[in-house]
Amino acid sequence: MEKIDVVIVGGGLSGLACAYRLADNDLQVIVLERGDFPGSKNVTGGRLYLEPIKPLIGDMLEGAPLERRVVRERWSLLGDNNSLNIDFTGERLRKTGHSYTVLRATLDRWLSERLMEKGVFVIPTKRVDDLIWEDKTVAGIVSGEEEIPAHVVVAADGVLSFMAEKAGLKPKMKPKNYAVGIKEIIELSEEKINDRFNVEKDEGCAHLFLGDVTKGMFGGGFLYTNKDTISLGIVIGIKALMERAPTIEAHTLLDDFKARYEIKRLIEGGNTIEYSAHVIPEGGYNTISKLYGDGILVTGDAAGFALNMGVTVRGMEFAIASGIIAAETILMARQKGDYSAQTLSSYEARLRETFVLKDMMNCKDMPEFLDNDAFFTYYPKYFPHFVEKVMWFGDQPKEKIGQTLWRELKSSGMMSFKRLKELYSIKNI
Repeated sequence: MEKIDVVIVGGGLSGLACAYRLADNDLQVIVLERGDFPGSKNVTGGRLYLEPIKPLIGDMLEGAPLERRVVRERWSLLGDNNSLNIDFTGERLRKTGHSYTVLRATLDRWLSERLMEKGVFVIPTKRVDDLIWEDKTVAGIVSGEEEIPAHVVVAADGVLSFMAEKAGLKPKMKPKNYAVGIKEIIELSEEKINDRFNVEKDEGCAHLFLGDVTKGMFGGGFLYTNKDTISLGIVIGIKALMERAPTIEAHTLLDDFKARYEIKRLIEGGNTIEYSAHVIPEGGYNTISKLYGDGILVTGDAAGFALNMGVTVRGMEFAIASGIIAAETILMARQKGDYSAQTLSSYEARLRETFVLKDMMNCKDMPEFLDNDAFFTYYPKYFPHFVEKVMWFGDQPKEKIGQTLWRELKSSGMMSFKRLKELYSIKNI
């Protein structure tokens, strides 16, 4: 049976980037997307860091419908009834396109339309059920009763990646390595967003929350400003949610988050126009799947290319870079006429030369570091408490600030061996 050159399973950023790089090389390429259109099933918050991928993308994102250039970074520790906020901005952020907020339903659809103009077939509502095998080599895909033979299959089918699992490249998921993200998109006028987040036209804010937002469970909250909407949501570790006693329904956490004083004013008058939920990889470098096999490559979330750094969450730039490098590997394999695992292994070798695996390797200890209840209970509770103690003036004379701080540090256990050990362990992340 005659084979097409490449079947890409999944119309997310890694699959679309792979197709874009292949498009001008006289190859038969099809992208199969399970959703109604590329991006329709994506729940990313989210933001795209552009600087790391500029050397790779060429003209791929020229004219892309990006939302706002992020010029404000905010972090909040939420106690039970108080909070402590950090707000950072700087000339470097304001004068460069370092990162942008995006709406994936808009961005992915736009990119897929560019691909179709280049002659790539992007087929929506197409579920892929299985792989075709020739001996021990992947030789295409099965969709319903249809078989599509191909020289190479690119598994870009997201975090659960049944294609990578069926190819024996990805082990079955463990709850501790995944989280569930729940997001609302809230419509708000551009003028109100500018005013409430202290930004100018086309400037945006990325805001992360820790503590009471997840009731002490692993995870946090996020808020990203778009042109005339806000992406607001929470992420909760699946293992933490399963072990929670008493049990709690995840969607109620988002309702409680929206009702907090710190959030209520920001979204006041807004109208929720979209609600979605999705599984998110949290295992980091140590849970990356095998990236290649005979006739198959794995990219993006399917490979586990997502990085929770505590202060920010990355993934989209990893997806784009991995898709482009997968495409370049396929082009090299085509020249050789050899799609074996030995030839396709250069994909991983290339990734190790880029920020993708270098950054993930550098942060390989982060998941273990963050697997500490204190980051979601103790610290979000006590740091706002310390500030409240210092800033409260009652009907009695105010003692020296240093005395207040020292007493609170000792009584809270902040000076204990356990807390000092946690502080010392920062050097490993």
